[in-house]
Amino acid sequence: MVEWITSPRPVDYEEALRVMEDRVDRIAQGTADEAIWLLEHPPLYTAGSSARPADLVDPDRFPVFEARRGGQYTYHGPGQRVVYVMLDVGSRGRDVRRFVRQLEAWVIETLARFGVTGHLHPGRVGVWVNRPERPAAPDGSPAEEKIAAIGIRLRRWISFHGISINVEPDLEHFSGIVPCGIADRGVTSLVDLGLPVTMEDLDLALRANFDRTMGPRAAPAPAAASGTAPPPDPAPR
Repeated sequence: MVEWITSPRPVDYEEALRVMEDRVDRIAQGTADEAIWLLEHPPLYTAGSSARPADLVDPDRFPVFEARRGGQYTYHGPGQRVVYVMLDVGSRGRDVRRFVRQLEAWVIETLARFGVTGHLHPGRVGVWVNRPERPAAPDGSPAEEKIAAIGIRLRRWISFHGISINVEPDLEHFSGIVPCGIADRGVTSLVDLGLPVTMEDLDLALRANFDRTMGPRAAPAPAAASGTAPPPDPAPR
């Protein structure tokens, strides 16, 4: 069973970390179900393990937290749906790359429910949308903007952290950082694309696409041999 939890009010980041870590421990012990937590945060920046100090453009603007996940700087705030995924990757194939690809597919198929075509780029973070009405990028390629980010951490093969999808955040707040270390691409949202999508609309689409893209759990894998290294913490994609 996967428990779906929705928080009606913004959740402090440090509180969210405590809740996630407790839930991850209990899932690993077999005393709690997997969980998807849908929430918003007050305005803040988070720094992943690869964050470069120079990418924090305005350090005094909002609180900055060490996220203890892979990746660089990202922004969270009202109008952005944060989706924390506390799932048993061990019983879902023990394939971290496949799990991240499933999360990407989940975001892309969810966006498609609103007529938005999301795409990925090797070596570049996030889910992107083309903006043909914008000027071309400096390298001459068509303009595109990021609409979602993915970054997870694993502990004992249980995932936490997860996905953020821009519904209607204040996009100017992203200017205090270089989002995910990418300076030559912009950021967009569903409402910025001209779509009157609410947070509740997005939540329904996420639930409708979850089983098809994330797949069922498999039978428990054999226990790892003593001394086996833990899974790596993937960077956001």
